Amino acid sequence: MMPALFYHLTRSPLEAVAPMLLEKALATGWRVAVRGTDADRLNWLDQRLWLGAEDGFLPHGLAGGPHDADQPVLLTLGVDRPNGANCVMSVDGAVVTAEEVQSLDRVWVMFDGNDAAALDHARGQWRDLAGAGVAAQYWAEEDGRWQKKAESASG
Repeated sequence: MMPALFYHLTRSPLEAVAPMLLEKALATGWRVAVRGTDADRLNWLDQRLWLGAEDGFLPHGLAGGPHDADQPVLLTLGVDRPNGANCVMSVDGAVVTAEEVQSLDRVWVMFDGNDAAALDHARGQWRDLAGAGVAAQYWAEEDGRWQKKAESASG
């Protein structure tokens, strides 16, 4: 089972880190559900993903359209994965269960390290997942690079 990867966003914002991880996932052949908790925030992220690098294209869509199943990256509020995603990126405290992590190829939990409530929520998610036997890794940006800083003993 792959670990849940917790990304502590303190230097680079979500709109910079998410495309990097999503591009890597697509290059691996994975499909991703980006799960949020607020429709306006997902609309905002959708707009940022369309404004990506000029030399690249990140195919994605917002859930609720007629082509959800065709989207390699689907931004959604739901826990279902209508695009057949084998990966989930949780943003803004969206739920990810231990059972779900065990059935996926990759899970990212993205949280704003400059927001005390988001930090507390992510700590609770870590405790819940690790307590249920899911391996978890904590990643932080240092000197412009992402480095693994901690790992749970679970898994």
